[in-house]
Amino acid sequence: MTHLPPPAEELRLVDAELWQLDARRVQLLTRRAWLVGQLPAMPHPSPLPPPAAPALHRSEATAPRVQNVLLLLGGLLLTIAAIAFTLVSWGHLGIAGRSLVLGAVTVAALAAPLPLLGRGLRSTAEAVAGLALALTVLDAYALHAIALTGVDATGYAAGASAVLATVWTGYGLLRRTGSLRLPLPAALAAAQLPLLLGAVAINAGQYEITGALLVTAACDTVVALRAPAGLVRITATVAAYGMGVWGTLGAAWLSWSAGDPGAGAYAAALLLFAAGIALAAAWRDRAAGHAVGLSLAVGLLAVTALGGIVRPVLPATWAVPAHLVFGIALVAAVGAGRLPEPVRRGLALACAAVEGLAVLWALPLLALTLLGPAGWAARVWSGAPDGARNAVSVGTPWLPQLQTAPLVLAAVAAVLALAVRTSTWRPRALTGALVLGWSALMVVPVVLDVPYPAALAVEALTTAGLLAAATRSWVTERTGVLPTLILALVTSASLAFLSLPTRSATVGVLTALTALFTALSLKERFTAVTIPPALGYGAVLACAVGAAAGWAPQHTALLVLAVPAVAALLAARAADARTTVVVEMTGAAAGLLGVVLAVSDPAMLALALSLSAMIAAGTAVRADRRPAAYVATALFALAAWVRLAAWDVTTPEAYTVPLSVPGLVIGALRRRRDAQASSWTAYGPGLAATLIPSLAAVWTDPYPIRPWLLGTTALLVTLVGARHRLQAPLLLGGGVLILDALHELAPYLIQITGILPRWMPPALAGLILLAVGATYEQRLRNVRQARDVFGRMN
Repeated sequence: MTHLPPPAEELRLVDAELWQLDARRVQLLTRRAWLVGQLPAMPHPSPLPPPAAPALHRSEATAPRVQNVLLLLGGLLLTIAAIAFTLVSWGHLGIAGRSLVLGAVTVAALAAPLPLLGRGLRSTAEAVAGLALALTVLDAYALHAIALTGVDATGYAAGASAVLATVWTGYGLLRRTGSLRLPLPAALAAAQLPLLLGAVAINAGQYEITGALLVTAACDTVVALRAPAGLVRITATVAAYGMGVWGTLGAAWLSWSAGDPGAGAYAAALLLFAAGIALAAAWRDRAAGHAVGLSLAVGLLAVTALGGIVRPVLPATWAVPAHLVFGIALVAAVGAGRLPEPVRRGLALACAAVEGLAVLWALPLLALTLLGPAGWAARVWSGAPDGARNAVSVGTPWLPQLQTAPLVLAAVAAVLALAVRTSTWRPRALTGALVLGWSALMVVPVVLDVPYPAALAVEALTTAGLLAAATRSWVTERTGVLPTLILALVTSASLAFLSLPTRSATVGVLTALTALFTALSLKERFTAVTIPPALGYGAVLACAVGAAAGWAPQHTALLVLAVPAVAALLAARAADARTTVVVEMTGAAAGLLGVVLAVSDPAMLALALSLSAMIAAGTAVRADRRPAAYVATALFALAAWVRLAAWDVTTPEAYTVPLSVPGLVIGALRRRRDAQASSWTAYGPGLAATLIPSLAAVWTDPYPIRPWLLGTTALLVTLVGARHRLQAPLLLGGGVLILDALHELAPYLIQITGILPRWMPPALAGLILLAVGATYEQRLRNVRQARDVFGRMN
């Protein structure tokens, strides 16, 4: 065992060890000092670095930052004290004492940075210089409050700001104070006020005040361009942007509110002056992004200025076209002049912005032309309108201010087609030109208010022309097929709605559209896009023909069902899967329309369902569409049930059982030959053919014999399904059994509901929820087990 000495003995040993360590430390330090003295004369390697100091708490602020904060707070406190002295304690001194105290403090504050800079205390010198600048402002205020009380305050502020800017500039440019960073930015800040306040002091007008802002911005721009990088350039840039934007907005408002060409010319001069400032800055600036933005502003300001001159003498409908003309002229100027690339790009963006705004101005008329005719869906065959405007508006207010929209759209289309020559943007520009040219053509009849037949003819010819252009290689190579076909589809939809006012126009237009899209569908590369609209217009045409002939909707449904039959034939001959899918979806939609039209007549509904089932069965003949047989079976069964209901059959089992028995026998034979066949395929149709009509008859049968027989049959089917683990008998039998039981128990449940107190249902619901919540995990496991068992069934 380890021997532990007494505490006194152990303390003596520790002290002796510490004394030896101290002695050894002194010896090592002496030896180290001697070695350091010998290093310059001996080529020994550098000494090892000292061991790392123990980790201390990380400082959250550096020493210079703490120093700057303290100096800033000190300067602010002194400035606040000076302001309080000037405003509050000023009256306790005479005129000589007041001037002497404030002047002496100011001179001392201005002189204090010199020795501080000499000693290298730059941060302290900056803080004192800031205090000195604030004191000069107080001096100016005191001078006005005491000696110049009769001078206008605004005019005095303008002069004082100019003097302060000059004094601070001189102070910042002195040789000994030139290293201070605060005086020159402060001088720039003060220099923003003289012209503006001077203009206000002499009661100048809006144009003069705006000019003063822009001149100040120009001076700031000169300083920003010539000053070296640093705080001065940043201050000048911020000031230039601030005063320039303020002055530009004022000039733009003056241009917009000008009531005569003279006022517009004055505002234009201001805008052009602002554009010149921005252009000079863009020309000298080496930053590409900055120069592009400034050049964009130059283009917009130039167009606004020139447009503002002519706008007062033009009608309101010509204001946007006038600005667009100047924007197009700017395009020509960009192409002709030798400009730096950033400036050229900025001006090109300005042209694009002007043209885009002009197109946005014209879009409401195009939207009215395309979407307005949809209002005729609620006024079918109510009579031809007076003209194209009434045809597209249908009660919507007309837009008289957009009379020149076709010219705007056509002009922008021409610019895109002629001005854009680069290989990257040329296809997009041609596509845009196609869309804008089409837009101009669509709104021309509305603007001219041509007769209604002429408006129909224009849209019909436009649709035919676009479909024909889609087949021409010189068009598709430049703009592509898809944009042309999309425009044709949009035009045809608008034309179809536009034809609804009269019977003859509706039938004629729908016939023409069906023929046009059918003709284009003969070319295999267009089938995926053209066959669906051909089928759709064909279905609508069938409805229109039936209505025109005076047929009832259920009789028209038979004519509509010809469309899904044609769709099934076309889908079978389609060359690619995409075309097959879209054609079948269109045919299914047409078939659904036919069924909906026949709903009012059970006999015709059964016939429509039978025809739909035949179409689905024909589709199922194809190897890749075998699942359509399920749809055909369901439709056949539904048609049979509807037919029985139409015949007022009260004993459907007499018709369904003879069909179900052979069906079940055939299913059993198939299961014997193919053990993997699904029970839904083998037994589902036969069981459903009898069970579901019988269940429907049970709910209207007042006698108990059918419910008992149906329940017994459903129970046997359920047990057979459970015994052989077959999904179809289990689910069909179980579902019918539950519904049949509910039918039998419904009267008793109603009586019990009337007897029970009102608090009983929520109490029972609460108990059920508590029981489920308490055994939630176990119930989840039971559900998963049941799902697994059911999934293993056939």
